[in-house]
Amino acid sequence: MSRKVAILYGGLSTEREISLKTGRAVFEAIQATNFEAVLVDADRQLAEKMHEIKPDVAFIALHGKFGEDGCVQGLLEILGIPYTGPGVMASSLAMNKIMTKKILKYEGISTPGFMSISATEGKPEDLAAIILEKCKLPLVLKAPNQGSSIGVCFAFNPEEVTAGIQECIKYDTEILVEEFIKGRELTASVLGNDNPVVLPLLEITSTTGVYDYTSKYTVGLSSHFVPELPAETEQEIRDMSVRTYKAVGCAGLSRVDFLLSDDDKAFVIEINTSPGMTETSLFPDAARAAGISFPELVETLINLAIDAHQR
Repeated sequence: MSRKVAILYGGLSTEREISLKTGRAVFEAIQATNFEAVLVDADRQLAEKMHEIKPDVAFIALHGKFGEDGCVQGLLEILGIPYTGPGVMASSLAMNKIMTKKILKYEGISTPGFMSISATEGKPEDLAAIILEKCKLPLVLKAPNQGSSIGVCFAFNPEEVTAGIQECIKYDTEILVEEFIKGRELTASVLGNDNPVVLPLLEITSTTGVYDYTSKYTVGLSSHFVPELPAETEQEIRDMSVRTYKAVGCAGLSRVDFLLSDDDKAFVIEINTSPGMTETSLFPDAARAAGISFPELVETLINLAIDAHQR
């Protein structure tokens, strides 16, 4: 008898539409495996739905708040249902970019310089003045609990700092202010539990010059390819990826995003514990570059979830 997989998708976050695409893609991939799949919209009745469906394992195809931040993981722990990806603590830590940066700094893993500021400290103009006293332009301002480049703003002058603050506080009360690093965007897809492996690195380019929400999810606006890197630089990025993965406490899969400066210095930007699985997504591209088909990747993630739960 085949095991039943509940694909949790949709959900309540600002990334709902992307999650719907991820869930459908995973559902199609499971048709080529020995598992039985059912799509489950992760709304506020999720506990009741899971009780009714009684799945053997949950595939988390959620992005953002309530799906990627440890909330759903905690619910599944209570229900005793194995699930794909990292656990409660790792999911919660990685979702908050400020906490991730603090862990990276503590572990001695290279990351752009940063500070955080609360929206309660004043009006956007006041916050901008505080930031400009402490930091040099250009800067990157981020809403720390969002994904898919939602609430990410680049500031090259004081006016853009204020505008970036106004955008960020639409989503969070805290703002991450980060040093701007000019360079290449790279990503490392990490797969596994106790002995994680790094899939082929990918470089990301965008026709718009900025890898933002539109570029990420519009076919033709961005491209991913395996870059040519000096052997020493590639090994350094691979090592940093595993160190980041373990420092946060990940399992199953995660994607570590990097900037590689013009002088080949690598900086970890963030770690994504529930990476997209759409037609334009990075993790499936990295798997394909390693000779792993999408159905094989999905099956591997399900088996890793079952293995982790049985320990």
